[in-house]
Amino acid sequence: MTPARAVDAYLRHVAVERGLSAHTVAAYRRDLGQYLAWLDAQGVDDVAAVTPEQVSAFIAERAGAEPRPASSSLARLQSSVRGMHRFILREGIVDDEPTKRLRPPKLPQRLPKALTIDEVQRLLDAPDPETPAGIRDRALLELLYATGARVSEAVSLDLDDVTHGDILRVRGKGDKERIVPLGSYARDAIDTYLVRVRPGLAARGRATSKLFLGMRGAPLSRQSAWLVIQEAAERAHLTSHVSPHTLRHSFATHLLQGGADVRVVQELLGHASVATTQIYTHVTADTLRDMYLTAHPRAR
Repeated sequence: MTPARAVDAYLRHVAVERGLSAHTVAAYRRDLGQYLAWLDAQGVDDVAAVTPEQVSAFIAERAGAEPRPASSSLARLQSSVRGMHRFILREGIVDDEPTKRLRPPKLPQRLPKALTIDEVQRLLDAPDPETPAGIRDRALLELLYATGARVSEAVSLDLDDVTHGDILRVRGKGDKERIVPLGSYARDAIDTYLVRVRPGLAARGRATSKLFLGMRGAPLSRQSAWLVIQEAAERAHLTSHVSPHTLRHSFATHLLQGGADVRVVQELLGHASVATTQIYTHVTADTLRDMYLTAHPRAR
């Protein structure tokens, strides 16, 4: 089998059978496109002929490229190549896996940046409550902080997902569904948006079941939601960088600081492994340490 056919089969597998998001599949396609171009330059036309030395040479070449790729990008590249080779081994297309000795680069641990509760309040209060856009933006921001939903999950919500009182139905990675409580502040903000703003926006565009709409009536895009967050951060005069994930990080951190069990936070965030959630426990431990050093008379 040619490398190109092997990659096509693998991408179909991750998209259809594993149900990975279009964004993730596109990232795999970019990574494996680089790999295909490199194999072609080496004259490799049979995926069964790829050797461990060739895979290592490809990774080494990419690691030394200019500009130098980030460790996370290099790790994803290795994961894409390894995933493809493991897939064709399981499918019986080849008899060996040339990536089994490949070791991923050690990634530096980056603690998620969370806002303080006061900063979150300023961010939520930033949209103008007298304008349709401001009412919609407040509903979006309240929902993101109340549920810890990813921005992509929020803009994918349908009206039916918020019609269950104080419960929100979220579809996350791999199209997995989870149920998240919706606090009273977020519920009130969403109800105000649904009554006062959404009907007018819906009348401007084609019929859609999406919860959040743009000013022309089309479903709100991820990019537009990102701009909503950025504009709110500017209006709130927040000096720290506020990204689309910042409210999700703040949601998890504040829950743990308030005494929530890490397993509960894992469920609310939709993490497949509790190890992913436990990074937030480092944030709260750092906070406790700072408070101790500041308050205890013999801490220093």
